[in-house]
Amino acid sequence: MAFDLMVKRIYEPPAADDGQRVLVDRIWPRGVSKEHAALALWLKEIAPSDALRKWFGHEPERWAEFQKRYRVELDRNDEAVTQLRDLLRAGKVTLLYGAHDEAHNNAVALAEYLSGRG
Repeated sequence: MAFDLMVKRIYEPPAADDGQRVLVDRIWPRGVSKEHAALALWLKEIAPSDALRKWFGHEPERWAEFQKRYRVELDRNDEAVTQLRDLLRAGKVTLLYGAHDEAHNNAVALAEYLSGRG
């Protein structure tokens, strides 16, 4: 099933076409108010474990291995993954993240996982 799914930094302003905005980081992003975030949900339970997040450290050379390890965590996280898939079945969802790197972050890996590419 193809989902209507976007990924963007939480520091970008909310847009009318975002659909349901879901923060998928374990830690609240610095300098962002709850009002500015305009979240439908903060699903911190779907974020990578602290150990995996710290190991990755947003190092691009660790990206492929990070994706593999994160997929294993997601496969064991039925409750959070089901909750997110239910939102996607209801309509468009934008996964939000706080990292600086727009190509190598958990939201990108999660979007690939949900779309079946990961």
